[in-house]
Amino acid sequence: MSAAGRSRSSTQPHRGAGRADGVAEPVTRAPEAIGVDDFALKRGDRYATIIIDAYTHERLEVLDGRLAVTLEAWLKAHPEVKLICRDRSTAYAAGARDGAPQAVQIADRWHVWKNLIDAVEKTCIAHRACFSDPDHGAARGEGPSAQRTRSRHAAVHALLAQDASHGQIMRKLHLSRNTVKKYAAAEHAEQLIHGPKYATTLVDPFRDYLRKRRAVEPSVATWTLLGEIKAMGYQGGSTLLYRYLGQGRADGEHPPPSLRRLTRWITTNPAKLTASQQTRLEHTLKHCPDLQAVAGHVRSFAALLAADHDGNLDEHTARLDAWIDKVRADQQVPALRSFAEGLLIDHDAVAAALALPYSNGPAEGVVNKIKLLKRQTYGKAGLSLLRKRILLAQKHHG
Repeated sequence: MSAAGRSRSSTQPHRGAGRADGVAEPVTRAPEAIGVDDFALKRGDRYATIIIDAYTHERLEVLDGRLAVTLEAWLKAHPEVKLICRDRSTAYAAGARDGAPQAVQIADRWHVWKNLIDAVEKTCIAHRACFSDPDHGAARGEGPSAQRTRSRHAAVHALLAQDASHGQIMRKLHLSRNTVKKYAAAEHAEQLIHGPKYATTLVDPFRDYLRKRRAVEPSVATWTLLGEIKAMGYQGGSTLLYRYLGQGRADGEHPPPSLRRLTRWITTNPAKLTASQQTRLEHTLKHCPDLQAVAGHVRSFAALLAADHDGNLDEHTARLDAWIDKVRADQQVPALRSFAEGLLIDHDAVAAALALPYSNGPAEGVVNKIKLLKRQTYGKAGLSLLRKRILLAQKHHG
């Protein structure tokens, strides 16, 4: 390449630079009701905020950053905003409070329900021993992972009983700080031992038959069972059946559910569970009063979320307060009590979510469309051009 060529190329702007200057500036406005959400410009490093019209779902503005002061500044410049739909972000809550104190904040119902599911999962973890199958576990023998967990738990709690600090335990046992915290917070080792994770297999439909058949004739050969279930339509091989029986998956009337499966059953509308799922859920809850209490609280809260969003704020607030008081008074459900405490922090926004028909779903949908626009302009433009594309693209695509 010639010197002149190198000189020209060195003075040329970076590909895509300045393109935003050639794109018309979007005409934006501020309606009475808005939805706010964040999206990643560079995941884990840089984020932006999208603001939409909560009524028409029109994209209104893209802000650089997702801090409270970012939203606060925009709201102060648009005092006509009277309603703000958002997720459970404390930054957006603070920005809305300081930038538009006259506006009603509405927490997104999906995020509220997700927070409840997380609390239910924590409770299931704490009561894993209630629905695990210790007899079969002992018969097969614990693996090295479970043995190591029990040993560590005993060592951590022995040092805690000697008033050792977390730092001292870290150095003595050569564990990370988070690991020490996890073991210290667990009252029993069973809370930290994860049961085996089994995927669905071709043998599952014949589990009840295998269980009853082996109960009648405990010494029946696996090869005999293979021939019998093949006649019933089994399409798998002998190795799969041998492994299935060896893992004890055909033992017991009801196999213990996984944590996620039990959490899903508890947080699912009972009318949408199959008869088998309902039976197994009832069987599991029967052995754990604390989980029974959690299931009752979850169903009553689900009724609050599913009630008509008729705008009667006083009535919905009273129902929410009654639920919170009931959960806070229940000593059996610490994780749910923590969730209720969190609702008190965001009380007015959660109450508005129960009473009003708005949600942050449209803003979440816009974020999904933004991800497509980002892929289309990957490496070619900064936020200035991306902002214009986001706001102008709706003119053509809606």
